Amino acid sequence: QVQLVESGGGLVQTGGSLRLSCAASGRTFSMYARAWFRQAPGKEREYIAAISRSGDSTAYADSAKGRFTISRDNAKNTVYLQMDSLKPEDTAVYYCAAPFGPNSDYRNKYEYGYWGQGTQVTVSS
Repeated sequence: QVQLVESGGGLVQTGGSLRLSCAASGRTFSMYARAWFRQAPGKEREYIAAISRSGDSTAYADSAKGRFTISRDNAKNTVYLQMDSLKPEDTAVYYCAAPFGPNSDYRNKYEYGYWGQGTQVTVSS
């Protein structure tokens, strides 16, 4: 059974930092791009960041550029999201995602078949 388990969320003040982790089990995803999404109350789930299978290429939503860093450790089947300079508008449940196979649009949530349970990030003002 494939499982993605996120951790590292919590309550932080504006300007603070958090590091999210997403550990996968039941299947290796080292051959595929991985991504993080988030969903705030009453809003659609939105793309935040993606990383290539080797980790040498990354991409970010405008809201995350310059503040968030995605990375991966294929030996551990784990993806990370370092979040710095957090703002109240970053408050959301953060989800990691993995595809069933090669995906063409890493920003499209419908191209990901595996999701974690989510981890809550709350940024106080």
